[in-house]
Amino acid sequence: MQNIFIIGAGAIGRVLAVALGIHQRNVVLLRGSTPDQQRETRLIRVKTPGAQLEYPVVIDSLENHPVLDGIVVLTNKSFGNAALARALKCKTGDSPVVLLQNGLEVEMPFLQEGFTDLYRCVLFATSQFADDGGLRFKPVAPSPVGAIRGSGARLADLTAQLDTPVFPFRAERNMQPIIWKKAIANCVFNSICPLLETDNGLFHRNEKAMALARRVIGECVGVARAKGVEIGEEEVVDSVVTISQMSDGQLISTLQDIRHHRPTEIDTLNLAIAKMADDMQKAGEVSATRLLGELTRLKSEINL
Repeated sequence: MQNIFIIGAGAIGRVLAVALGIHQRNVVLLRGSTPDQQRETRLIRVKTPGAQLEYPVVIDSLENHPVLDGIVVLTNKSFGNAALARALKCKTGDSPVVLLQNGLEVEMPFLQEGFTDLYRCVLFATSQFADDGGLRFKPVAPSPVGAIRGSGARLADLTAQLDTPVFPFRAERNMQPIIWKKAIANCVFNSICPLLETDNGLFHRNEKAMALARRVIGECVGVARAKGVEIGEEEVVDSVVTISQMSDGQLISTLQDIRHHRPTEIDTLNLAIAKMADDMQKAGEVSATRLLGELTRLKSEINL
């Protein structure tokens, strides 16, 4: 049994720590952005669709661990990846690093720093803090994990280590279509929902909102195909509707971040696709995606 270090003590990191701890994994939850904090054990409560869970999780600061020998899982916000890649370069050795982050090219800082055992996970779950200090967690489907740089044998092993009935994972050989489909769906949820101050269920409840979602999806799929990733518009539409139905009442992470005066990840979603379109001289083909992204970033900046 390997040690599992989760970096990022937010809503996803805490639930993952509880799920792993309950199933006898050796897990430590590390704060990635708040140094000089003492090690503590905190009882974390999680409400899932089928059960109420609680587990005493060890929480520490990253700077207190000069070496991370085991599986390193990143659940931090991706805008911190450049600094984190530099901080981890001398800590991880040959330990595999798994990015539990949605968005496009979030792995680039780690590739630039020369990480050789790097994996991406596309998160198919929602998690948010409840009023009582606990968490509400809804898995939509097993979250796929695939290699960016690494071996298939190690992929199978680390996926088995992370997988639990509470927070399920699966190994995936072809990640790029999945990364793009989820990123495009997130372009919809992470811009429209925060701007309208509403929950994820909007799209299966409101035809006009779904029509706008379809426009964004069409623009983004065009960019994906231009980048050589073949995905269909209707499969992304179906995914948005399914996520909307299964996470009805849940608030998307970007809206939570704005309300708590934190930066958002919109730069790795709408604005990343807009930049790709610019680079391919297709700027005029992503007007809705770009505008929604710019408005979301402006709203975030105003609320910081």
